[in-house]
Parts: sequence; structure tokens; C-alpha cells
Amino acid sequence: MKQELIELICAKSFKYSETPSFKLVSGKMSKFYVNCKPTTLSPRGMFLTGHLVFEAIKELNVDGVGGLTFGADPIAIAASFVSEIKQSPVNAFSIRKTKKDHGIVKWVEGDITPGGRVVIIDDVATTGESTIKAIERARLEGFYVVKAVILVDRQEGGVENIRKHVEDVTSIVTRDELIENLSVD
Repeated sequence: MKQELIELICAKSFKYSETPSFKLVSGKMSKFYVNCKPTTLSPRGMFLTGHLVFEAIKELNVDGVGGLTFGADPIAIAASFVSEIKQSPVNAFSIRKTKKDHGIVKWVEGDITPGGRVVIIDDVATTGESTIKAIERARLEGFYVVKAVILVDRQEGGVENIRKHVEDVTSIVTRDELIENLSVD
């Protein structure tokens, strides 16, 4: 499954240039561009991502899986769906980018209660900033963060930064694996 996901990401979500031509959120220019949404929102991408993320968390006995909207949302939903198929249900949740200011004011949406054990997920890690923000917000809502799972690690220090906030961090795919797949084609 992992190799098929790598091939799908390369086909739908990964671009490479010999010179830095892609502007990142940080403003930095990069030779690599990763936008996982075309992959994670495709039927096969959801299937593969859901299974691989569930495999990475199934032994943890967690209550929920989620992260910062919108990158984490399709991954959380796919992993939650697979967890039900595997008869080991884990709820999906989403963390807002801005705090809800009406009704019940909170950062997290989903069927999960404070005190729950959760896994924070993200589609791409460069500096790890968005994953760290999700970890902090989940903790503010009273959740116990046991792990972080990154779909694509750009291998630019993000995973190491995330480990300063949660010890257990797993990457499903690395930039090097994507580049290796490009050179095979």
C-alpha cells in the first residue's frame, strides 16, 4: 500500500524543480512542492491513506484522530472509517484555525470529550508549525496527545520540531521516497 501511495502522491501532489521555484507558507522558496489534497481527497488516496494511518495508530488505544483543518481532515476521516471496518473504532476530529466565537466556544469539533487520548495528524510537515499548533490546541481542550502522524515529511526539520512537543512521531512517506520514485520513472 505504501508504494502505491507514493506513486499516487507523485502523480497528483508532488512537484520538483532543479531550482527553488515554489513559495512555501513560510515565504521560503523550495525545489519541492507538496499539496496532498488531490491525493487525500481522491477515492484511492483516501483508501490508502486511511489504511496506512490506521496501521500507524491501531495499537495505541486512542479515542480520536485529527488535526488542523483542512489538511488533516480527509486523513482523519479516512483513518476513522478504516478503524470502524477493522472493528477498532477511533473518532475523527478537526481543529479550527480560528476559535469558534458563538455557541459553545471551542477549538475542536468532533465526537470526542476532554481527557481523551488522541493522535494529531497532518498532511505535510516542513517546519512542523501547523502540527505543533494542533497539538497545543488539542491540549488546551483537555486532550492527551499520544502521537503525531505526518503523511509527508519534507525532511526540513519539521518532524524533529514536532518531537519537542510529542515524543512519538511517525511519517508515512518522506521527501526522499518521493524523489526516489520520480527517478525510477
